[in-house]
Amino acid sequence: MTQLVMLQEFFGVEMYNWVVLPLLIAFARILDVTIGTVRLIFVSRGLKNLAPLLGFLEVIIWLLAIGQIMQQLDNFMSYIGYGAGFAAGNYIGILLVEKMSIGTVVIRIIPRLDTTELIAHLRAANYGVTTMDAEGKTGPVKILFSIVKKKDLKDALEIINTHNPNAFYTIEEVQKVNEGYFRNSHHKGSILGNMFSTTQLRK
Repeated sequence: MTQLVMLQEFFGVEMYNWVVLPLLIAFARILDVTIGTVRLIFVSRGLKNLAPLLGFLEVIIWLLAIGQIMQQLDNFMSYIGYGAGFAAGNYIGILLVEKMSIGTVVIRIIPRLDTTELIAHLRAANYGVTTMDAEGKTGPVKILFSIVKKKDLKDALEIINTHNPNAFYTIEEVQKVNEGYFRNSHHKGSILGNMFSTTQLRK
């Protein structure tokens, strides 16, 4: 509270109440909503050790923000800051989650061209590929399945688009994988480091 009083004295009561405080509340909401979004992703990925720590930080920040609003119930700018921070926190949280490379996905591919070259290049890049025959609208087709780590997804899609342009494919997240074949990476760091790591080919 001493820091808040110092800010109030520095900016002046009016400036603090109508500009500085709403901005602080908005910033706090951005932090706690972003952390909350990431925490939910961690829970869904089974990262049980990190999720409680993020939950602790999320609640503490939220309490600080709501505490300031309760002291300024007649200040509508605090409500605007709270709402703006919540909206921005959701957006930033989604962007952050999209950047994270945790978990695995399954790619289902129905190529429009011959699959021989595509399968060869995927396997040469150390991706496991399973094929099966199916019947499409225009006749027999091949369906390719590959389960890849999310950090390798961009590289796998580049191979697909390069060697079988306009192939139809779908991508779905996988909650749990038992056994399976995945290509390895030389880089082994912390969990947070691996989330944003770049793809490295196994040699």
